[in-house]
Amino acid sequence: MFKVEPSKLAGCYKFSPEIIGDIRGRFVKIFHEPSYAALGLETSFAEEYYSVSHDNVIRGLHFQVPPMDHVKVVYCLKGHALDVVLDLRVGSPTFGQFDIFELNSSNSSSIYIPKGMAHGFCALGDNTIMVYKVSTIYSPNHDAGILWNSVGIPWPTMGAVMSARDQGFPTLAQFRSPFRYE
Repeated sequence: MFKVEPSKLAGCYKFSPEIIGDIRGRFVKIFHEPSYAALGLETSFAEEYYSVSHDNVIRGLHFQVPPMDHVKVVYCLKGHALDVVLDLRVGSPTFGQFDIFELNSSNSSSIYIPKGMAHGFCALGDNTIMVYKVSTIYSPNHDAGILWNSVGIPWPTMGAVMSARDQGFPTLAQFRSPFRYE
């Protein structure tokens, strides 16, 4: 049903689903509660939303701080994206490190991102649609981020298109993390 690959970041996983195709097209199961539960992962999600991005758009690196921190599951419904997860958990053996995933509508993979990690991506084509499932509701007062170019991520664009908000986040060195590794 799913091929599950652990990331180099503890608690972060890549799920690659079985893709069923025939003359009508494709059928893909993105989420299966028993598969997540068997791994001890969060299975209750409060919101789901999506973004549509142009080529070379970078969104991130986003997260919410406690008590509204959340687990996030992301996948690319249309297009192609370079997806990045950054560990912000103090005491983690991978604190300050990131992992990179290629997400696209062909591979239909999803990334499970635990609490205490930041997420971002670069759209590698116009009309890239990313879907997000989160375990808590969006809270503007708890919304935060890390500056996209402060941790050495090899972004695949020199002309990134970004929001002013994302360009104004603190660097990782400036950020005082409220997250603890367990």
